[in-house]
Parts: sequence; C-alpha cells; structure tokens
Amino acid sequence: MMQVIIKYKSKRVEINNVKKLSEFEKGTGLMFHHLEKCPAMLFEFKKPTKMRIHSLFVFFKFAAIWLDDKNRIISKEIVKPFRLSVSCKKPFSKLIEIPLNKEYGKRIKILFGKY
Repeated sequence: MMQVIIKYKSKRVEINNVKKLSEFEKGTGLMFHHLEKCPAMLFEFKKPTKMRIHSLFVFFKFAAIWLDDKNRIISKEIVKPFRLSVSCKKPFSKLIEIPLNKEYGKRIKILFGKY
C-alpha cells in the first residue's frame, strides 16, 4: 500500500492506504469488493488516456478522481453502483477510485464537500 498526495485548491490532500494496480488488476478495480474493507485504488497509465470506466459489480458509491502527471485534479465525480460508462473529458495520467467508507470520509469531504 502507498500514499498519494493530491493537489486541490492550493491544498495537499493525503490519501493513505492506496493500492497501486497491476495491468491485470486494472480490469477489475473495485468490482466485488466490500465497502469497509476496500482500499483506494490507483490506476497509472504510461501516457495520457481518455479511457472510460464503469461501476458494474461495484455495490457501493465511490469517488473517481482523474489526475494529471503532477497529481493535480483534472476531474472528479461520485460514481453510483452499476453505471455503464463514466469518463473524463480531458486526457489523464492517473485515476484514483476511493470507496465512500469511514477510512476515507474526511478526505472525500475535503474534495467534494457533502456527498
């Protein structure tokens, strides 16, 4: 597990307990995980992409945060379960999926306000 520091509105938001995904794990992300036991997941890409994600078989809401190569937020969204397609309009280098659970609640409030 690792820590990711996101730059947001001239603040540094530290996300702890982040799992960096292998190429194989990128295909599943948060699917089939339990809300309270699930870590945040980091998808890193070798070059900027506009890849779409989905929330099929994810049984809880999560925050999707698209980042550039300097960990600045390009876009962010609270994703509901079983959405067929979620995307960022601009190319991104990293994506963090953060479950909306007790462990990450304070960070989510900083980034999204009420959710």
